[in-house]
Amino acid sequence: MAASPTGPPKDVPKPGDRADPGTPGTSGNLRRRCSGTGLIADGPCPDLASTGTVTEPIGGA
Repeated sequence: MAASPTGPPKDVPKPGDRADPGTPGTSGNLRRRCSGTGLIADGPCPDLASTGTVTEPIGGA
């Protein structure tokens, strides 16, 4: 598992993920709460684990 410089390893689910990372039919998506920055006024975005993206289904998957 390779850790990203700003968050957990990329294959570890984040609180805002709607599917496990790497699941077919999913992709990374920016979260509106922090505009993909991974940060909100109070600190790290709790949905993103400071990564800027969450894993979500695509195309109705």
